[in-house]
Amino acid sequence: MSAQQIAERVIALAEPVAEDLGFDLVDVEYVTERGKWILRIYIDKPGGVNVEDCAMFSNEIGDLLDVKEVISGGYVLEVSSPGLNRPLRKEKDFIWATGKKIKARTKIPMDGRRNFTGLLQRYSHGTISIRLDQGTVELALKDIEKANVLYPFE
Repeated sequence: MSAQQIAERVIALAEPVAEDLGFDLVDVEYVTERGKWILRIYIDKPGGVNVEDCAMFSNEIGDLLDVKEVISGGYVLEVSSPGLNRPLRKEKDFIWATGKKIKARTKIPMDGRRNFTGLLQRYSHGTISIRLDQGTVELALKDIEKANVLYPFE
């Protein structure tokens, strides 16, 4: 099974667990770093998550992953907040981020570029509208490789 397939299986198992505990499953990554496999799960809730929230979710999902034998071999489980530069992946993420500054990277160039930074004006029917310094761009979610909220540091 590929890393992407494992991440998708983890998402399918983790979403109901997160929901039952009052969390939003933001993202799942299954990556290798320095020869170790790492499963990163990002959760959030209104007002943010704390260490106790992450530990509680980690215990619940860790047990379930072991029982379901999703990952063969050793791995490190990391559960944390998505942080300030929260990734945007699902429809509800883009709706939540409306009115915020975001950066979106497309899978293929659009108008000669792949990176778009600006104010997320709206989400509608699988398309987002970003106000750039020079005009506005419409991007279909299916064309977005990666997107996240940007917070200015002053």
